[in-house]
Amino acid sequence: MMISESSLVFDPTSPSHNVVRQAAAPLGSLKGKVVGFIDNSKPNFEHLAADLNALLVSRYGAARVVTHRKRSASMSAGAAVLDDLAKECDLVITGSGD
Repeated sequence: MMISESSLVFDPTSPSHNVVRQAAAPLGSLKGKVVGFIDNSKPNFEHLAADLNALLVSRYGAARVVTHRKRSASMSAGAAVLDDLAKECDLVITGSGD
């Protein structure tokens, strides 16, 4: 009797998109600018973001800071969230914690 075995192998890598992107022009100053944070939901990032929020406004003159918290570190922020942040913010910082 011959036993037939098969294996299924998954490739965990994402496909390459080969998209050429141009970097945004540097901001001359943060004065009057809106800064965004994407909080990846890891422990302690909210503490870092709160401290940076105060510093960006008080020392560097940012108009305000907005934060979007992702449901989990392994999930993307989503196209709608990225579009909203791009419209609302002059600069967006993604973060990690632990």
